[in-house]
Parts: sequence; C-alpha cells; structure tokens
Amino acid sequence: MSERKLVVVQLLPALNAGGVERSTLEIADALVKAGHRAIVVSAGGRLVAQLLETGAEHVELDVGAKSPLALRHVPALRRIFRDADIVHARSRLPAWLAWLALYGMKGNKPPASKPRFVTTMHGLNSPSRYSAIMARGERVICVSRTVRDYLLQHYPRTDEKKLVVIPRGINAAQFPHNDGKRDARAQAAAQLPQLGGDGPLLLLPGRGTRLKGHADALRLLAALRGDGLDARLWLPGARAPGRDAYLAELGREAARLGIENVVVFSEATPRIAQAYAASDLVLQLSRKPEAFGRTVLEALAIGRPVLGWAHGGVGELLKELQPQGASAPFDFDELQRRAHSLLRAPPALPPAIPYTLQAMQDATLRLYAQLAHTPSP
Repeated sequence: MSERKLVVVQLLPALNAGGVERSTLEIADALVKAGHRAIVVSAGGRLVAQLLETGAEHVELDVGAKSPLALRHVPALRRIFRDADIVHARSRLPAWLAWLALYGMKGNKPPASKPRFVTTMHGLNSPSRYSAIMARGERVICVSRTVRDYLLQHYPRTDEKKLVVIPRGINAAQFPHNDGKRDARAQAAAQLPQLGGDGPLLLLPGRGTRLKGHADALRLLAALRGDGLDARLWLPGARAPGRDAYLAELGREAARLGIENVVVFSEATPRIAQAYAASDLVLQLSRKPEAFGRTVLEALAIGRPVLGWAHGGVGELLKELQPQGASAPFDFDELQRRAHSLLRAPPALPPAIPYTLQAMQDATLRLYAQLAHTPSP
C-alpha cells in the first residue's frame, strides 16, 4: 500500500465541548502526527485554539445551523473538498451538506480522485429520514456495538459490510490506576467538607440534566443511609450555568429525603481523575441509553467499581468489563442490592482497559488509508 499522505476533512457543527468535539480533535492530532493534513470545518468555538495547536487547520463555516440558509455553504465545501481524500461527517446536518457537495462533484473529478465519504454515528438519534444520512457513508463508524445494532434495527437496508465498530477510548495517562483512596478522599473533603467521614463515597459525574439520573442517585443514597451506611454523594457537573431551576429541584428532593447535608452538587471538576480516586463507587444512571460509556472506562482505569443501568453503551461495557455493576434498567431494588454488594466486597476489576485513545486513533487512520487506496464504487 502506498505511503502517500492523506488530506482528511472532518465536519461538525461547532467546537465547544462534548464527545464529538473531543473525538474530532483526537483524530486531527493523530493525523498530523502521522504526517497527514487535517482540516476541520465547523462554526468555531472555544476548542479551535486547541485544534490549531495540534497543527490541524480550521475552516469556519456554520454547517450546523438548522436553516435553509445552510445550503449556501455547499459551494464552499466543494472547494474545500477539491484536494481531499477523505470527507468525514460527524453530525447530521454537516453530513447532509457534505453529501450534497460531494454529489455535485460527480463528473468534475475522475472516480479515482474523488473524496471518499465517511460518517460516524456518535449517538442514538431518533430514527428519521433526516437521521438516515449518517448511514450513507461509504464507511460508517459506530462508536459501540450498541450503535451498530441500533443502526441496523432502524435502517435495515444498510449494508452491514460498510459498518465498522471503533469504540471511543480513554487516554490511559490521564486516568492512571490509583490505590490512594484515603488521601484522595481527604483532599476532596478539604474542599467540600460534606464529603468527609468514614462511610462510602458515591460519585456520579454528569452535566445538569434530568437524563443523567441525579434523582436516582439521591434516592440510592437515602436508601443506603437508611440501611445504616454513612454514605455520601458527590455530583460534579450538576451545578451548571442555566440549570438553576433543575438544581433547585434536586435540592428540594435531597431535603425531602433528609440527605441535604451529605450530598454535594458542584460544578464539573477539571480534576475528575482525583474525584474517581476519592470515591468508593461510581454511578452511571443515565435515564436514556447512551451510545458509549466513557465514565465506565475512566472509573475502572482508576480502579473504582461502577454501578449503572444496564442499557445502551454503558450496559455493554459493564457486561463485558464488570458485570457485577450491571443493574436491570430502573429496577431500584436490584440497584440497591448491587450497591450493597459492591461496597461490601469490591469486585476484581480488569487489569487493563482495552478501549484506549491510541487504539481508537490507530483504527480510524487505518480505515482512512484502506478507503483512500481502494477504487471508488
């Protein structure tokens, strides 16, 4: 196979925060380090500077604006794609615009030099003709087997051969195994005194939205304390701008349950690895199935057990890596039993996490190279 360098264009709505944005930067960084040219098209955002630091390029186009005016970007995209080997769309509207731009290039370039179209299904989007564009890539990257199964269920005419499961991965250096739970707990309690004590500390990291299952965590804490455990709960990320009404609702629920003095609602912490290390049990209680379960991997890498609803990508990872933590969705009695079991006798955890950032980057770049070096259909 030729070692020629590739030009890869990734498209997404904006570069602010989130898993899609993180994956975009991670692949751009890997491309540049491998000597390829990485271009990202988005409306911009606070992560643009970080992208540029990798050596990638950014083209500012509002390809995520849900308006007919977005079609005005198609000619500009055709110009950007002129030298591209791979066009990789990571969201629905950017995918539609990219597809239209590529379709308009037919006849303008010989098939061998036409960019190849890749999409990534990052989420479990509501099935529709609009969402179906994510299944139109010549290769469709699914971030988990859960996503692959979901895609085939709702778009059964999709050719299975073009689906490639490339799980998201964590940077192991950012989440090193940590046996120093006592020290990490003391450091957390020094900043947040409610987290002190000798009883177990539960941790549920997640943004301030009802979908993350904060109310289930509060109910679990109250149940454990009712069973005689001096348990505490930390919810980093629950406190966020624009979420005052939701936070007040959680505060009222904590007061109703009599646990307001042993629960902390905080902003997202930049020291999340230390937060995992301070905890005895990490919770992943999303009410809606998620495409992937990065929290599961991060906690297990640090060396802390996880308890979660066994659906979506979270259930997939728990069943594979730590089945004792996979609780039937919304069966609270089972959740409580499993919490007691995990706290009383922490399970053996995997010695290494197979889903790493390096593995994800390598697999994606291999896919690009294979596609770029095979004839267009």
